[in-house]
Amino acid sequence: MLTIEKRGRWARVGRNTFAGLLALASLVACEQQEGGQGMAAGGPPPEVSVVTLTEQTVELSNELPGRTVAFRKAEVRPQVSGIIEQRLFTEGAQVEQGQQLYQIDAARYQAAVANAKAQLARARATVTITEAREQRYKNLLAEKAVSQQEYDDALGAYDQAKADVAVSEAALRTAEIDLRYTEVKAPINGRIGISSVTEGALVSAQQAAVLTTITQLDPIYVDVSQSASRTLQMQRDVQSGKTSRTGTPKVKLILDDGSEYMHEGELQFSDVSVNESTGTVVVRALFPNPEGMLMPGMFVRANLTEGERQNAILVPQRAVIRDREGNASVMLVNAESVIEPRPVVANRAIGSDWLVESGLAAGDKVVVAGLQKIRPGATVTTVEAGSAQGE
Repeated sequence: MLTIEKRGRWARVGRNTFAGLLALASLVACEQQEGGQGMAAGGPPPEVSVVTLTEQTVELSNELPGRTVAFRKAEVRPQVSGIIEQRLFTEGAQVEQGQQLYQIDAARYQAAVANAKAQLARARATVTITEAREQRYKNLLAEKAVSQQEYDDALGAYDQAKADVAVSEAALRTAEIDLRYTEVKAPINGRIGISSVTEGALVSAQQAAVLTTITQLDPIYVDVSQSASRTLQMQRDVQSGKTSRTGTPKVKLILDDGSEYMHEGELQFSDVSVNESTGTVVVRALFPNPEGMLMPGMFVRANLTEGERQNAILVPQRAVIRDREGNASVMLVNAESVIEPRPVVANRAIGSDWLVESGLAAGDKVVVAGLQKIRPGATVTTVEAGSAQGE
C-alpha cells in the first residue's frame, strides 16, 4: 500500500516538473523575440533607390492597328462590243498608262469610219452646190429676176447643207472614237492582275464584268482606326499648346512579323465621320513602296507621331503603385528623408516610363527600389538609381 502511494507522489512530481520546463522554455523564447525586435527597431534606417525627376521634352506617339490600301485601283472594261483578238500583257506584270492590253476585232468599226467619211464628203459637196445657188439667186434678186421666196429657198438649202456637214463631222468623230476603243488601254500605271477573258471571247460595251484590274502600289495608303475620344483629346492638346506640332506628322509601320518597315510615311487626313458601331475615326497615312513589300489588305501597326510635350515629367513604371480601382500613386522621399505617399495621374506609357499629368514636379525623389522595406512615415536613406550602390 505504501509503495503504491510513493509511486503516485513521484508521478505527480514528474508531471509538475515537465509543466515547469515548458513554461520556462516559452518565457525564454518570448524574451529572445522581444530582444530581436528591440535590436531591429534600434538599427539603421532602410536604404532605398530613388530617381530625382526632371522636366524634359518628349515625343508623343500612338500605336494603332491598320491595313494597307492601294493608292489607285482601276477596273478595266470594254467600251465597245466585239470579239477579243489579242491579249497583249503578262498577268502580274507592271504596266504603264496608255499601254494596250487587249485588241478587239476592229473591222466593223473601220467600216463605220469609212462610211462616216463618205457621208461627210457628200455633205460638203452639197454645201458647195447650195452655196453657189444662193449667190446666184442673191444677184438675181437684186435685179428682180427671181422672187423673194425663191431666194429664201436657196438660202435655206445652203444653211441646211452646212448643218448636214456638222452632223457628218460629229458622226465621223464618234466612229473614230469607237475604232480607238477597240484598243483597250491601261488607264493608270500599276501592277495588272488576272485576265478574266481570253482570245475569242465576246465582250460588250460597258459590261459589268471586268476584263482585268490594275493596282498602283507605289505609293500605298495605310488606314488606321483611332478612337474618336483620342482624336478629340489630341486636337485639344494642340490647340491649348500643351502639345506642339511642326510640319506633317510622321508615321512608322510595324509589319505583321514584328519587323519595322524601312520607309517612313506621312499622315494625310482624318475621316470626317465617326463609325457608329465602333466609335472610331479612320486616319490615312501615305507610305513609299518602291520595293513592293506592302500589298493591299496587309495587317500592320502604325506608330503615329502626335507631337512634342514640353516640360514633361516621366516616372519609371516600376515606381508606380496601383490599387484595385486602378488609381496610381508613388512613394516620395521628402526633404526630411521621410517616406510620403503621393497620388498621381499617369495613364500614358512612353517606353519604360509613365507620363505624369499631375501629382509630381521636377526635383521630387521617387522610390524605385526597396518598396517592400518601407511604409509611409518611415525614415530612410537614399541612393540614386543607376549608381554603384543603387543598381
